[in-house]
Amino acid sequence: MSKPKIAIIVGSTRAARFADAPTQWIAKIAKTHADIDVEIVDLRDWPLPFFDEVASSAWAPSQNEVAQRWQKKIAEFDGFIFTAAEYNHAPTGVLKNAIDYAANEWNKKPAGFVGYGSVGGARAVEQLRLIAVELQMAPVKSAVHIAWGDFLAVRQGEKKLEDIEHLNQAAAALINDVAWWAKVLKAARAADAIAGEAQAA
Repeated sequence: MSKPKIAIIVGSTRAARFADAPTQWIAKIAKTHADIDVEIVDLRDWPLPFFDEVASSAWAPSQNEVAQRWQKKIAEFDGFIFTAAEYNHAPTGVLKNAIDYAANEWNKKPAGFVGYGSVGGARAVEQLRLIAVELQMAPVKSAVHIAWGDFLAVRQGEKKLEDIEHLNQAAAALINDVAWWAKVLKAARAADAIAGEAQAA
């Protein structure tokens, strides 16, 4: 079986976003993990409209061409790490919208989170965990929370994320968890597919 493929989804599209720093940092660490392949998926490259379909794609095919391509892209992956800015105690609207534009493609795959902002993006991450459960994902316990002091130090160029040891430790734990669950759940999905084919024969 091929190695699980993990997407690092950039959860902000603002011109002045901080997201590039944690994205590049977590991707660099993840790419050293021998058991997974890693790809950055930037929502700037996916100009999805605000959700305007007749129903979730779980119930009716999406009509929007970008949405159709987005769903195919998400289906390629075996797990996800989301960078999560916190706006008003919640994840960004653009990230929630992108999540809503897929459905079954998220199912039975692990989700991990790199939060940043006030209290390390913890409130945004907690909401994303609930959303992940609704989509039958497996949110992992380990997470990275870039608290305000570290956020400002990196934003102002006083530090780099790779120099902050407690964040490096959290990142290693997060990636190990996502890699483990991705491997296990990929095997389980493959077994389900084989069983389904046998029943249909």
